[in-house]
Amino acid sequence: MRVGIPKEIKAGENRVAMTPEGIEALRRAGASVDVQAGAGEESGFPDGEYAEAGGRIVPSAAMAWDAGLVVKVKEPVPGEFTFLSEKTALFTYLHLAAAPALADVLLERRVTGIAYETVSAEGRLPLLKPMSEVAGILSVQAGARALEKSCGGMGVLLSGAGGVPPSRVVVIGAGTAGRSAARIAAGVGADVTILDISPDSLSRAAREIPRARTVLSTPETVSAEVAEADLVISTVLVVGDKAPVLITRELLRKMKRGAAIVDISIDQGGSVETSRPTTHASPYFIEEGVVHYCVANMPAAVPRTSTVALVSATLPYVLALVRDGVIDALRKDPTLRAGLNTFRGKVTCEGVAKALNKEFTPPETLLFV
Repeated sequence: MRVGIPKEIKAGENRVAMTPEGIEALRRAGASVDVQAGAGEESGFPDGEYAEAGGRIVPSAAMAWDAGLVVKVKEPVPGEFTFLSEKTALFTYLHLAAAPALADVLLERRVTGIAYETVSAEGRLPLLKPMSEVAGILSVQAGARALEKSCGGMGVLLSGAGGVPPSRVVVIGAGTAGRSAARIAAGVGADVTILDISPDSLSRAAREIPRARTVLSTPETVSAEVAEADLVISTVLVVGDKAPVLITRELLRKMKRGAAIVDISIDQGGSVETSRPTTHASPYFIEEGVVHYCVANMPAAVPRTSTVALVSATLPYVLALVRDGVIDALRKDPTLRAGLNTFRGKVTCEGVAKALNKEFTPPETLLFV
C-alpha cells in the first residue's frame, strides 16, 4: 500500500500526521510512504528525517494525496476537495457534525472517511484522548490570557495574589479534557468547580483533583455556576453528533463583564450559543461583554508535543490499515470500524447522521457483503 502524508493547510495548523519514527514503522510493515515537502517543518521534523526513515519526499499536495491511504491531522478544507475521489481512504479528524459541506463532498465522491474522533470501544475514544488532554491543558492558558485586560477581560489572575482571592473557574464536563483543565487550573491556585451529568465521572474527577468541587450538571446548576464564574471551560462531547448548547445568550448576559469562556467543543459546533470558530492568529472575540476563545484546532499551538502524542495513538491503527488493507482492517476491528463516517456514498456513523439529518447506514451492511 502507498500511504500519503500531505502538509496541513488549515489556518494555524502546525501538526503533521506522522513522525519519522512512524514512517519507519510503516516501511517495515511493507508500505511505501509519500510525504509532502515541508509537511513536518512546523512540528520540528525536517524533510531529511523523513527521507532517512524511508519516506519519499514529494513536491506537491497532489502527489501526497495520490495514495491508497491518506493520513492527515485535520479535515480537508476546500482547497483540498479536488483531491477527494472514490479511491480515497482518508484517516483524520473529520468533525463532520460541524462541517456539513465537507460531509456532502465526501458522500458525493464516495470517499472512505475514517474519523479519529469516533474510533471507539466501550466508551473509550483512544484517538481523541491525547488531543483532548492537550486541549484541556491549553484551555487554562488561553483562559488566563482572556482574563487579561488587553484581551477584554476583567483583569484578574487565576491564582489571585497578595490577599486577593483566586478566580472562579467552572469546567463543564469531567472527561479527559475537563479533568486536564481542572487539574491545571487547581494547580495554579484557582477556585475550581467541575460539572458533569455522570456521578461516576465526577467521582473520578474528585479522586484525581481533590482541591476541585464537583457538582452534578443540571440546567439549574449550570446556570448558577456559570453566572458566578470568572472563567468557564466547556468540554462537552457527544460522539459524532453536534455539541449540545449549554450556555445560551440569555445566560451569557448574567455573567460578569470581562469574564471569559473557552469553548473546547467548538470542533463539534460549540456548546455556547454565541460561539463561532476562531484561529490562532485571532483567537478572541467579545459577545455580551464576555471574552470568547473558540480556536478549532487548539493543540496546533504546541505542535511538537501534539504530533508525538497523536501519532503514538494513531500509528497502531494505520499499521493495521496497511497490513490488512482498508476494507479488511475495518471488518476485523470494531473499534476502528466505529470510526467509519462515510463509505460508498453513505453516512456510516449514527451520531454524524443525526447531526446532519441524513440517513444512517450501519457500516456492517456495506462491509460484510
